[in-house]
Amino acid sequence: MKLVQKVKVKNALGLHTRPAAVIVKLLQPRKSSVLFNYKNETINARSIMSILMLAAQKNSMIEITVEGEDAELTMQHLLQAFEMEFGEK
Repeated sequence: MKLVQKVKVKNALGLHTRPAAVIVKLLQPRKSSVLFNYKNETINARSIMSILMLAAQKNSMIEITVEGEDAELTMQHLLQAFEMEFGEK
């Protein structure tokens, strides 16, 4: 299964080290592949360095593509993490 969803970066400092670490940790037990697309740059969301290199600021729109057997659950967890501002609220 392949899912694509756009999400807004809501936390004040954008996708800095802490949110990137949360994303990578969240994806560790998941089997699906996860890609982030921002400003025509597509990266593997399992790589903390790749996430940081996107330099996505607050209010940036990121396209998330999740593909694999646990795609629905993986997407649900990612969207929740973005909504909760990665625990920085």
